[in-house]
Amino acid sequence: MTSIAPLVHSWTFEAIGTVWRIDAASPLDDGVRDQITDAIVAFDLEWSRFRAESLVSRLRTEGGEVPAPVDAVAMLDAYDALDTATAGAVNPLVGDALARRGYDADYSLVDRGVVSAPRNWRDLLVWSPETLSLAEPALIDVGALGKGRLADIVLELVPAGPAVVDAGGDITVRAATQRIALEHPYDASRAIGVWSVTDAALCASAVNRRAWGDGLHHVLDARTGQPVRRYAATWAAASDAMTADAVATALFFDGGPRLAAEWGAEWVRMGTDGSVEWSPRCEAELFS
Repeated sequence: MTSIAPLVHSWTFEAIGTVWRIDAASPLDDGVRDQITDAIVAFDLEWSRFRAESLVSRLRTEGGEVPAPVDAVAMLDAYDALDTATAGAVNPLVGDALARRGYDADYSLVDRGVVSAPRNWRDLLVWSPETLSLAEPALIDVGALGKGRLADIVLELVPAGPAVVDAGGDITVRAATQRIALEHPYDASRAIGVWSVTDAALCASAVNRRAWGDGLHHVLDARTGQPVRRYAATWAAASDAMTADAVATALFFDGGPRLAAEWGAEWVRMGTDGSVEWSPRCEAELFS
């Protein structure tokens, strides 16, 4: 990514299985870095299905009711809208389906068969500002928007002024402009376009990331437990990264464009046949 703002101080580190980079106009002191590290660890301990000690892992084993994480209402309300927009294709209880296909806590990448997510998930999963409960054990997965939410949290901890948080391709920009390449899903050395983002977030999702076996990847249709086949990559720009991340996930399904319009997001998506679609007001510069 190329900065058009005086973001001369960078910090790169690894967390939650990806590489992060924070660019800022002034150095991030040890206190700020500690706050950011602590926030990422806390989020992971609540929402990671890859950690045995996490809140969602305990709920999978025991079910029941626990104090709600601070992000529960924002994220699960968004999942409610995602489920409605995609006719059930995006579902926060898709975790067991992903694990069965091989994207499990051990990263076994061994397909143990197809299982769909429970369609009555709203009857099983109940949330409020105070509590989060599961009527029976199930595995919550917030992969459709969790990394975007965490990128927003991290940006809030960066001192005021121009800054960019890049959470492994989920990018949120404050008081600056970034020109961001849209990576070709089948050739990382190429881009299908460039998108200039100012005071907003741009999130991407692609089937070539976290892919394994015979055509398996991390974007499943929760209704069937099967990986999506029609679209190869999506990009969405919105006022915050959680919204952009959620829309990027929804765009793998027919209801994605409608949800993007309702939420004020712009988008680009590329089909597995190489075709490219974009929203009416999209400002990305797309190449032939």
